[in-house]
Amino acid sequence: MILGAGVVRRSTRLADGRDLVYYDDPGTTLGAERAVDARVLAPRPATASMRLDVLTGDWITVAAARQNRVMLPSADADPLAPQSATNPSEVPSRYDVAVFENRSPSFGPALREALGTAPAADDPPTGLADLAELGLGRSRTSVGRCEVVCFSPEHEGSFGTQSVTRARTVIEAWADRTEALSSLPGVEQVFPFENRGEAIGVTLPHPHGQIYAYPYVTPRTARLLERIGDAGEGFFERFLAFEQASDRVILQGEHWTAYVPFAARWPLEVHLMPHRHAPDFAALTSAERDELAPLYLRLLRGVDALYDTPTAYIAAWHQAPVHVGRDAVRMRLELTSPRRAADKLKFLAGSEAAMWAWTAEIPPEQSAARLREAVEKVTL
Repeated sequence: MILGAGVVRRSTRLADGRDLVYYDDPGTTLGAERAVDARVLAPRPATASMRLDVLTGDWITVAAARQNRVMLPSADADPLAPQSATNPSEVPSRYDVAVFENRSPSFGPALREALGTAPAADDPPTGLADLAELGLGRSRTSVGRCEVVCFSPEHEGSFGTQSVTRARTVIEAWADRTEALSSLPGVEQVFPFENRGEAIGVTLPHPHGQIYAYPYVTPRTARLLERIGDAGEGFFERFLAFEQASDRVILQGEHWTAYVPFAARWPLEVHLMPHRHAPDFAALTSAERDELAPLYLRLLRGVDALYDTPTAYIAAWHQAPVHVGRDAVRMRLELTSPRRAADKLKFLAGSEAAMWAWTAEIPPEQSAARLREAVEKVTL
């Protein structure tokens, strides 16, 4: 199927029934045929469970199958590289961008009766009202979906090391997967993100991100919905105008603005927001997606230009929930890093980790000036 910008989607399945989707660059040199995954795999693990913390109302997933994940493998054992005679990886063919279901997910399928490859959920949530009910000892099956998004077949890199064309392909994949996952039964919010660097806890150097499809509205978004309710209509229009009028703007295009927020928590924190209201990637126009590719690359390469070595970060694409708040919550990137100097990291200790009471050591205006200077030196 041909998507926006000439990206071609090709869908198949892995040996154990998990979905695998290839997204081919426009003008790709890859052929239409893809190898079949001929591995003999163990049965998929039981879907994880989640338990209610009655002190906060948060649901905590318990996913024991994730304990034995691969840790910083060599190139010849990279599970995200195309399969070879010596490396039975997760992706059977050479690819441009590939997306597949995580083998040991935090949020897994309730049941796939047609294939019989996914274990049944013992006690899935029955809706947001069910999850909002407080009670000691409450648990539910952690239904949903976790997907891996491979930005490149290369062993090392990140989103920021990709070409503009490849970045545009990934953006199209994010939009397509957001729409697909939002349509799954029981999914309430879809979250694309990239963890980059060992300081963040990354276990694979391969350039990749993930997409989580949650069975609930995440605590961060639930709190945002409360603030929007207090602030009234047009909140994000006023918010973005306030940030655009500051000296904390890093980049600004026709459709997007990147800025260090007024109350930044992290030593390095920059947000990126569309000028028009869009709840998620699927709602972006072609023009907005086209501009995002080079602008986002410039931002990421500016982050890496701050120091002599690459900076670890979390690139979190906040999207509106699937069923509530879509007219109120505007999608945005929140890129954060604990790096406060070339050889220093910010660690969350007592006040911040325990009480969520933050102290910022670097004034946002100072951080913005440094990052703006770094971005101005970037060429694509």
